[in-house]
Amino acid sequence: MSEAAPQVRYEVDDGICTLTLDNPERRNGWNPTMEEQYFALLDRAAVDEEVRVIVLTGAGSTFCPGLDSGRLSDAATSTGLQLAGRRSQHHALTVPKPMLAAINGACAGIGLVQALVCDVRFMARGARLATAYAKLGVPAEYGLSWLLPRLIGVEWTLDLLLSSRAVDADEAKAIGLVTRVSEPADLLAEVYAYARLLATGSSPRSMAAMRRQVWGDLSRGYSEANQVWLDTMVALNAGDNPDFAEGVAAFVERRSPVFAPLPPAPLPGIPSPPRFVEQ
Repeated sequence: MSEAAPQVRYEVDDGICTLTLDNPERRNGWNPTMEEQYFALLDRAAVDEEVRVIVLTGAGSTFCPGLDSGRLSDAATSTGLQLAGRRSQHHALTVPKPMLAAINGACAGIGLVQALVCDVRFMARGARLATAYAKLGVPAEYGLSWLLPRLIGVEWTLDLLLSSRAVDADEAKAIGLVTRVSEPADLLAEVYAYARLLATGSSPRSMAAMRRQVWGDLSRGYSEANQVWLDTMVALNAGDNPDFAEGVAAFVERRSPVFAPLPPAPLPGIPSPPRFVEQ
């Protein structure tokens, strides 16, 4: 990670890692430093055995309103947006741990992309989501034209992309952009309650496999998806999988399971990341 001032905070408590975008002077606007730090901290969380669930949120009253406005102005008047040599904006999908977005305020453009590649999204009333691209004269970026139709359908996708209009929390839930809506004061408490449910009751190996299955199956056919499931099932049953034994024992004994941490090394049988992220 670079030696620049921190723009992303990393905090771990009770198996939950909170990554907070924190650049208050720019309202958490996305820039190369934030991008580098965020992706590096995702890599850290991926191998941190204390981490079972990752929560992404923003400091202050915004989540991430998109590209830093200063950099956006520079890009429009000089050499354009610099896209070469950067990691995929879907890098979060390489992480083998569930990711929850706590959308506490404005979330647009590249900030929306990062929220959408989380697995479950909580949104505070008063927050707004937007794509922004049509108002800037650019196409739908970072695979949103592929991802959004799979989440909300073609018509809602084109509505949001063509108009760049802002969507409030209740509409976002109604069309499937988010699944939970919270009062602003309750947002993080409700996110953490759900995160603890995953951290204490769900197998880390199962969650890693399921995350890769579901995201990867978006670009697989039905037969291929079933083959991936079968290969994963065989590998996790036949391999060194303490979660399976513990899950069965807990079920038989009618108690809560106590699962081992996900080891830092890649696990046999866990599917590869989806095709639209770097391998």
